[in-house]
Amino acid sequence: MAEGNGNQKLLEVKDLHVSFFTPAGEVKAVGGISYDLNYGEVMGVVGESGSGKSQEAYSIMGLLQSPGKVVGGSITFEGQDVLKFSKDEMTSFRGSKVAMIFQNPMTCLNPVYTIGNQLVEALRAHDREISREDAEKRAMEMMEMVGINNVEKRMKQYPHEFSGGMRQRVMIAMGLICHPQLLIADEPTTALDVTIQAQILELMKALQKKTKMGIIFITHNLGVVADICDKVSVMYAGKIVEQGPVDDIFYKAAHPYTLGLLRSMPRVDADSYERLIPIEGTPVDMLNPPEGCPFAPRCEHCMKICLKKMPPYVEVGENHRSACWLRVQEYLNKKSDGGEDGRNEQQ
Repeated sequence: MAEGNGNQKLLEVKDLHVSFFTPAGEVKAVGGISYDLNYGEVMGVVGESGSGKSQEAYSIMGLLQSPGKVVGGSITFEGQDVLKFSKDEMTSFRGSKVAMIFQNPMTCLNPVYTIGNQLVEALRAHDREISREDAEKRAMEMMEMVGINNVEKRMKQYPHEFSGGMRQRVMIAMGLICHPQLLIADEPTTALDVTIQAQILELMKALQKKTKMGIIFITHNLGVVADICDKVSVMYAGKIVEQGPVDDIFYKAAHPYTLGLLRSMPRVDADSYERLIPIEGTPVDMLNPPEGCPFAPRCEHCMKICLKKMPPYVEVGENHRSACWLRVQEYLNKKSDGGEDGRNEQQ
């Protein structure tokens, strides 16, 4: 993995709060999350729909839709406070430093412009010095890099003439055309069939090795995470309930929600008669979130304290932490002096 500049992190998110102020009340979409990303690192953000995965990504990009607002915390990119950027600085930051690939490429590409035109415009919007000829050359190089053949002909075609997988490749080319240091991929393989998914993931892995960029990979598919990520943040109801290296999350999961996600995922090595175990209950109402752990109403290990108080993070391994009262109890039992470790008590 790439080293980066000294000990500086590529991205640091600290205690980020995002709320949507609706007529019905304040929806706390992201409730105080923290993580950092090193140069050349791939982090998966996992959770079911509505857990706040996309909203935290849009906050980094400055793309939060009204009535959404960052109400607390900080986002630092290479030592710069992203939340203090002016409109012009944010426009320059998007594309040149950070790029995003969205879930549905058909809604992101303009149907009345050729693919070549859209790639060239994306480049020239950030590099005003580049000539159209050089921009077209770079666009063709990028298309070849993402595995599109016969690029001269393809440059003149429209989005409807491309398949879903090819359109997603165009979106990746568009995201990478300005050589960003961070790529945010918001469920980029969800709309594609399984074989095309595998191709897109292989492509992203190859490009990541080649360009040494950091990637935040947002998905609800744990299989995708195992394939591409170095570390994982598991989100539930706007909070990160578990964070750790990818192997720890799969083999030493410490939070009941993470275990529930793993149990509900089909496995190749499972016996044919083994049933998948769904997570019982429904996601919490974000207008009226519970006082304690958001997963408590659905958790089979729920205790009284879970309903009343959000648990602190407990280190359960190297760079692996979990916010669960079960882990707190285990930790306290291990500590002979019985003193609670208040480290990282983020909430």
